[in-house]
Amino acid sequence: MRSVLPLILILAAAGPAAAQPRPITPADYGSVATATEVAVSPDGTKVAYCLATWDEKADNRRSDLWVVAADGKGTPRKLTSDRANDRHPKWAADGSAVYVLRNAKVPPADGAAQVWRVSVDGKTAPSPVTRVKGGVVGYDFAPKADAVFYALDAEVTDPDDFLKLRKRYPKIEYGHGTRKVSELFRLPAAGGDAVKVVAEKRYVREFTVAADGKRVAMITAPDDTVVRSEGDARVDVWDADVKAVAVTDQGWMKTAASPWPWLEGLAWDETGTRLAYCTIFDGHPAEIIACHIREGAWGAERLPRGNQFQLRGYGTPLRWWQDSVYFVTDQDGANDIRTWSPTRPGQYGGGNVLTGPGAVIYAFDIVRVGDNRGIMAGVRGGREGLAEVVGSTPAGRVALTDLNPQAKKWAMPTVEHVTWKAPDGTAVGGALELPAGYDKGSRKLPLVVAIHGGPTTSSTAALQFDPHNGRLYFAAAGYAVLAPNYRGSTGYGDKFTKDLIGRENDLDVKDIVAGIQSLIDAGIADPERIAVMGWSNGGYLTNCLIAMPDPTVRIRAASSGAGILDSVAEWGFNDEPAYPRVFKTGLPWERPDVYRRTSPTYQLGNVKTPTLIHVGANDDRCPPGHSRMLYRALRENLNVPTQLCVYPGEPHGLGKLSHRRAKMEWDLAWFDRYLRADNK
Repeated sequence: MRSVLPLILILAAAGPAAAQPRPITPADYGSVATATEVAVSPDGTKVAYCLATWDEKADNRRSDLWVVAADGKGTPRKLTSDRANDRHPKWAADGSAVYVLRNAKVPPADGAAQVWRVSVDGKTAPSPVTRVKGGVVGYDFAPKADAVFYALDAEVTDPDDFLKLRKRYPKIEYGHGTRKVSELFRLPAAGGDAVKVVAEKRYVREFTVAADGKRVAMITAPDDTVVRSEGDARVDVWDADVKAVAVTDQGWMKTAASPWPWLEGLAWDETGTRLAYCTIFDGHPAEIIACHIREGAWGAERLPRGNQFQLRGYGTPLRWWQDSVYFVTDQDGANDIRTWSPTRPGQYGGGNVLTGPGAVIYAFDIVRVGDNRGIMAGVRGGREGLAEVVGSTPAGRVALTDLNPQAKKWAMPTVEHVTWKAPDGTAVGGALELPAGYDKGSRKLPLVVAIHGGPTTSSTAALQFDPHNGRLYFAAAGYAVLAPNYRGSTGYGDKFTKDLIGRENDLDVKDIVAGIQSLIDAGIADPERIAVMGWSNGGYLTNCLIAMPDPTVRIRAASSGAGILDSVAEWGFNDEPAYPRVFKTGLPWERPDVYRRTSPTYQLGNVKTPTLIHVGANDDRCPPGHSRMLYRALRENLNVPTQLCVYPGEPHGLGKLSHRRAKMEWDLAWFDRYLRADNK
């Protein structure tokens, strides 16, 4: 997975436009508010959501807790105001309060992450439920038991022949010998002592508690590293009645598409006897596993694969209602919410009221009210509407918020899903953004090809203010922007996703070049003003494109963000070595030809494109050595115009507002310099 989890901000025009809408600039990015999570109250009358905003002085984004009526008739109310990064909202059983994890600095808190209880009536100040030194690393709430469960980090030492020597020189960083693991505690929400319930000497990456507090499902691994969580992770369940942890049925792994799945999205049903989670694969479609307990043993069923839609990997929420699992699908650059019942294999429900043509779903929640009525709310974006918290009512979907009224003054680009043919005849799709007021074919535009990461994900046909991948701000500056879903992307069928295995720097590059040519043929793109850019796997493909021998389209400028350059170094240095093993179909000494063929390193002599390079100084996913190698080749050996931007303290994605703005301004200035009409 070469991708940036997601701090993507979704925007679109809503309501009547101002008399003279103005162009959008990078300076506008800091004004955007984004709803990140939603939770429907037990009676279905209210929706709690976390709203993230940027702070210019602090140079970061933090969230507060809000609540709004679920029928759309009320005004949203802000429940917290200290930007303590409120997250993971959970309702109290009686609907009087919401529990959240927050980093508050108001007394008695010191800024460490603690579980807080926030009253909905606004008359009672938020109060901390946990007061753990150093803070907690995760939590969940069991409403029927009125109990909070929280996790702490711990460390274990694995004894071997060199233990004494390591202890003698403790300041040396060792490759192994100690591991970070987790301990889980149960705490009555009304007060009392916390009780340790799990200490299995495994790291708990994610956990969820059944409503009655009697079972805790956990995704565990030997330690906290990514390499151990891909392939060595499993789902365990702690049972209060037997006070022990059991491993759920992992038999599905025997026929899994890859031996290195990433597990996420744990969800209990109302009874606490059925459990669902996602298995995410590099290079293969994601799947759902549904577990059940019968006669004291855990069984499992797999969501049957179908070609009519794909489960959206990386971050899709799962929710149970009655006997069905609700999940988000990915198809043709848009999302739907579908259902699957393990008791009725092969039958799916879809066409949810929250979705509709062109919808993009970022979060949702559902509760049962009465015997058969489900109340749902979510965060929904799209091509025409501002990303909002929306709810379901008997009359249909209703917007519950107006998060970005300032966007009504912006001249918003248009966005649509387009398709073209690859050289082998395969249909390829992607999102096309065009400047506001542009008539297709009226004039040729400079084109920016904005390439998504992953690659096992996709670009959606929704307006996105995305500094990493060039969405919105280039179209607002007068460029056409193509966000191609090249081979290996999701949303176009299982074969389309799997075809890229063993064919990197081949099918994906050909798909992108064909997309560029289709816009040239349509009279939209100026063939003399083509630029490419991307972050993560998008940066890798940018490197591949500028290094092409005998290119059929001429690339005039490039922006390579956190891109891999050498595939052997990728396997050796990055934090998820399973990725190259999947796509290169083996280890470097087993498939040296594939590793060489997929590395742009050996084609760098072809590069003539002025290239801007970005990377985070602390990036473990695509380490900065790749970017430095590219910079060295272009500047010191090839005399190609280049600039290297290394962002201090940043991991794989840029977190600071100033860094995101700097990247946008650099990209705009670089492309303006090398794509100007008088610079042909």
